[in-house]
Amino acid sequence: MKHVIEGSHAISEAVKLARVDVVSGYPITPQTHIIEAISEYCANGEMKAKFIPVESEHSAMAAVVGAASTGVRTFTATSSHGLALMHEMLHWAAGARLPIVLGEVNRALGPGWNIWMDQSDSLAQRDTGWIQLYCENGQEAMDTTLFAFRLAELVNLPVMVVIDAFFVSHTFEPVAIPEQEHVDDFLPPYEPRIALDPDNPFALFQMAPPNVYMEMRQSIHRAMEHTLDIYHEVENEFDAVFHRRYGMIEEINCENADIILVTTGSATSTARQVQMDMEKQGERFGILKIKTFRPFPGKAICNALQKAKKVAVLDRNFSFGSGGIFAQEVKGALQVLSQGPVVFNYIAGLGGRDITPDIISEVYLKTRDRDLPPCGSEWLGTSPRDEN
Repeated sequence: MKHVIEGSHAISEAVKLARVDVVSGYPITPQTHIIEAISEYCANGEMKAKFIPVESEHSAMAAVVGAASTGVRTFTATSSHGLALMHEMLHWAAGARLPIVLGEVNRALGPGWNIWMDQSDSLAQRDTGWIQLYCENGQEAMDTTLFAFRLAELVNLPVMVVIDAFFVSHTFEPVAIPEQEHVDDFLPPYEPRIALDPDNPFALFQMAPPNVYMEMRQSIHRAMEHTLDIYHEVENEFDAVFHRRYGMIEEINCENADIILVTTGSATSTARQVQMDMEKQGERFGILKIKTFRPFPGKAICNALQKAKKVAVLDRNFSFGSGGIFAQEVKGALQVLSQGPVVFNYIAGLGGRDITPDIISEVYLKTRDRDLPPCGSEWLGTSPRDEN
């Protein structure tokens, strides 16, 4: 049945349906609504879960690391500086191979102080060993949260479910909320491979000397590679129950397209509309939506883009001194081609600035009219300012 709910509450509903055992939380805009709703479910008995209020986001992650170590299903959520404060504990969660699910609402990092959307917070955590899944809308946020628990528990890695601040988190839209019995069919009770047991004591998080540390890191990498292998199997299971699927990537009218626009998150919805509008004017481009950032589906992306002449990557993030982060990854994936497409990189929408239809149109027209990209990334929608 469909209900009109906001994107944050789509995640909250999914956590309830997933029969999570332990939730920790610390409020931070624009994530607060996720944890706020879950705390109410726990207080009124809708969720039979232990809710742990903590004094910081670092403690929020530490709490679910401890809980997950005992073999229970766990969840927390955060944004921006909260995620940055969690950084140390993200490494502990992944290094311990704990299937924690984190709801992450993309929000810009300061200074200047900003509560609006960009992807800098989650992408700054790309090397922590967490799977990262980016969502376009509320329905995808709900479905991806359920999917994340199943995937995390199969590969024993934590998963970050990422949504856009305000554009998704605070936008109300129709969302199909599944029946509990259907969720139970897809997501069975968690059976941990390793769990602390007072009757069989052992130690976790011990010193790792040089003769074992590299193998531990290699194990995380192999689990990421295994994620690429089984992702479609899990999605087939999801589709069989809920009749929806998203893929690690989505190709939208990419067949025979000379120009393909690469997007993530809610900007994809705007791009879909611009694509339809421009087709009426005789202009044609494809869209490649990237959902899975870690592990990066380089082979699938390469297959989707290899026949294009030009690729325009729209980044809602920036790595200072380098460029857009998704563009860097896409360029890396395309290196295996002897003659790959030319990659253009555009930066837009930082700090919550709108990525309007006009900006999407500008991306297409600039890419169409140039043979080669300018040196570095091109910033769109900014006001002229003095250098430095």
